[in-house]
Amino acid sequence: MSAVRVFSPPPLPPVDRREVWRYAGIRNRLEGEPQLPQQGEAAAALLEDCLAEVLPTLRCRLAHVEYPLLIEGDRLDLGFAAVQSAALARCMAGCSRFVLFGATIGQGLDRLLLKHGRRAPASALLCQAIGAERIEALCDAFTDWLEAEVSPRGLFLRPRFSPGYGDLPLTLQREILRALDSPRTLGITLNRSLLMSPSKSVTAIIGLGPLQGSPPQR
Repeated sequence: MSAVRVFSPPPLPPVDRREVWRYAGIRNRLEGEPQLPQQGEAAAALLEDCLAEVLPTLRCRLAHVEYPLLIEGDRLDLGFAAVQSAALARCMAGCSRFVLFGATIGQGLDRLLLKHGRRAPASALLCQAIGAERIEALCDAFTDWLEAEVSPRGLFLRPRFSPGYGDLPLTLQREILRALDSPRTLGITLNRSLLMSPSKSVTAIIGLGPLQGSPPQR
């Protein structure tokens, strides 16, 4: 096992407002459905106000570590834990190594959501959606970097796989955050309901599969 490494993300791309609307569940902004001009202008202005509030509060952090992998049927030895998951075994088939990572955009958004609460539900909805778009942008920036790092080794990335997907138990979060030393490296903690704080945080496993014609690395 390698030591946990802290990833210093490059500047994230500009906010994709189309994605924000999608995360907010406001479909007519995406599909061009009829909408009164006043409603459209008001919604767009509210989004800009929320962006002005949210973006200065973001504190992006990401940590990662690489492990060897053993798969026997549906059982996976992840190094930091053993787990039974047919879905993860399928995703990682052919891989002999994987990368474990955790990412967060910090507590600032949670404080804004507490501030808006019931008094401004529309603002709270859009702030949540902005946070979802930004944490995904952070994860995408990391996977782009990781792909460039491992391709000279004859490896490519499998899709990200997180606890709670398919039959991978959410209880694995405890071992993941322990392996990442998350309170120190990321400021992420876990409550008794297995919810992470800050709320816009992600953990995931990325299999490293051999490129065609490349022998698997160990």
